[in-house]
Amino acid sequence: MSINVVFAQQSSWIRVNQLGYLPEGKKVVVWVTKGEKSVKSFQVVDAQTKKTVYRAKVNKVFGKYGPFTKGARLDISAVKKSGTYYVVTDDGTRSPLIKINEDVYKGTADFALRYMRQQRTLFNPFLKDSCHTHDGFTMYASSVGLPDSTRIDVAGGWHDASDYLQYSTTSANATFHLLAAYRDFPFVFGDEKQANGLDGKNGVPDVLDEAKWGLDWLLKMHPQPNMMFNQIADDRDHVSMRLPGQDSLYGRGHERPVYFIDGNPQQRGKFLNNTTGTSSTAGKFAGAFALGYHLLRDKDAQYAAILKEKAKTAYDYAYIKPGVTQTVSVKSPYIYAEDNWVDDMELAETMLYTITRDEKNLQKALEYARQEPVTPWMIRDTANHYQYYPFINLGHFELAKVTQGEIRKEILDYYKKGIEYVWSRAKENMFYRGVPFIWCSNNLTTSFAIQAYWYRQLSGDVQYEELEQANVDWLFGVNPWGTSMVYGLPADGDTPTDPHSAFTHLHNYPIDGGLVDGPVYASIFNSLIGIKLSKPDEYAEFQSDLAVYHDDFGDYSTNEPTMDGTASLIYLLSAKEAESKKKTTDKFGAIIRGNAEKPQVSLVFTGDEFRDGLPHIAQVLKKKKVKAAFFVTGKFLEDKKSARILVDLYRNGHYVGPHSDKHLLYAPWEKRDSLLVTKEEFAQGFGSQCSKDSKIKE
Repeated sequence: MSINVVFAQQSSWIRVNQLGYLPEGKKVVVWVTKGEKSVKSFQVVDAQTKKTVYRAKVNKVFGKYGPFTKGARLDISAVKKSGTYYVVTDDGTRSPLIKINEDVYKGTADFALRYMRQQRTLFNPFLKDSCHTHDGFTMYASSVGLPDSTRIDVAGGWHDASDYLQYSTTSANATFHLLAAYRDFPFVFGDEKQANGLDGKNGVPDVLDEAKWGLDWLLKMHPQPNMMFNQIADDRDHVSMRLPGQDSLYGRGHERPVYFIDGNPQQRGKFLNNTTGTSSTAGKFAGAFALGYHLLRDKDAQYAAILKEKAKTAYDYAYIKPGVTQTVSVKSPYIYAEDNWVDDMELAETMLYTITRDEKNLQKALEYARQEPVTPWMIRDTANHYQYYPFINLGHFELAKVTQGEIRKEILDYYKKGIEYVWSRAKENMFYRGVPFIWCSNNLTTSFAIQAYWYRQLSGDVQYEELEQANVDWLFGVNPWGTSMVYGLPADGDTPTDPHSAFTHLHNYPIDGGLVDGPVYASIFNSLIGIKLSKPDEYAEFQSDLAVYHDDFGDYSTNEPTMDGTASLIYLLSAKEAESKKKTTDKFGAIIRGNAEKPQVSLVFTGDEFRDGLPHIAQVLKKKKVKAAFFVTGKFLEDKKSARILVDLYRNGHYVGPHSDKHLLYAPWEKRDSLLVTKEEFAQGFGSQCSKDSKIKE
């Protein structure tokens, strides 16, 4: 009884990332209170030994935010030793247990893949049954010889959320994220499933199997150069909760309508969308097909060739009528009101460039990038449902990787500017929350964390690292409600248990790994139709006039999992797991070992006075089709034959870099803090070589 009284009177809390923290990463927990007392100091205690391992003062106390009168960010990054800890503040508030180790993100991306497999249509490996095998009958396709109600095979893909609608935009974006996760972090993912999603290894990482499931469906939705479809089914789906195999709401048995992309406004019933063109969906298709081609051409040349051709025809389809394609609704006003498309065309042009190497594609990509340098939601504090989609500009990332110099800097500055807009809001509160509470705010949070990560990786600028991590932490418990926003992750945490899903509501099936929509502005929640909580609100004391979140089946606005949000989360979690496996450095910060789990060897040659082996090295590399890096001195370049060979190596894609002019020893090996050269000698050495390098590259 006394325990219940203590909890009832609790007025201060410490929010932590329930997954845990990486030893070398940024680690911040958040103290919040509904009382008037403040905090001035805190300590970190080893949960096993009960010994204090770190003490610090509170640098800043933030004012009112949401339900709290004040709060503070408690930075425990100095604690790097693996273990389990808790934080105690000087007002007596104690945190939940905090895990610090290299494995806190291990397996999390694969865990989230469970939800993607559960969302599959055609054959569903979770249910071990098939659904939506009769899709579908066409709408609005008479212009290409398909009168309304023509039968067409578009079975496959993923259900979009807890409903069973299927959208090309979200599916193409999800497919791209899964492909990018495999491309960027292949060593993170396991192989426990067959291509059909059932148990059993097939020699292919599960994330690539899932991405190919998406590609297979996109190919069906773009069956011919003059045909592309935007969605299967519509909001009549929302009439009842049922398992997918029981879907028969459209007057054609188990067939569902398939909406053709003609670039014009479409309506069923009284609601007319604001479609203006074909570019937004087709651009996403082109990007996904192109990336799929690159990743699969060595594994399945025939399939990759199809993807390559489809990337080009989807690209052409995007130019039929430049503009945006929105979804169709029949019974309600809720649609995916996408309103921007130049970001999709930036991605399409960039990815086509990776296939064609045509500079015209690169120039067009840059032109589109300049039309929308910052994804608009980052500037604003509100937006319509999916108005600016994807929530991250994928094109900027891909374009920055294939450009250099001032152009590359310009693109990265666009990312930086978007981050700054969010930071201008985030720095005012203890959660560093700058993402608006619009519908699917968790998807925006995930996308923003990825953008901050990409910016840090490509620029080397770490000034937003804490903001980046704050958005990751938000998803796993560092938020006003103190809950993870991912079903079942972590297993021992406070995670959604009553999501808006027929799987859980009707049959108690777990939806492992699903990222729920997340909190919305209280004003949005109060304006929505048909929401009624089904049980007492366990987070009632943390709701506010600012934002609400309910772990309740009745709240489809905050607690419904989404397929595309989960796909983005898979990329983010794979990036975090990869960070735990990063290169190891010595005490001076020098890299001494690469990622032990990544099957990759870096072949590096350095040269100064000895150059007689270069012709043989060049010949062997060409024969074996292997790329290498060459770091040579200015002295090395004085030999004309060696210089000519280096020119050929450079043109063939090898890396050629400077190794100073005369190979001076800058500091004694035994005394690193003392120099053997002056600043002028150092500058002169590299200046001389840069001059020689420039002449060779010319």
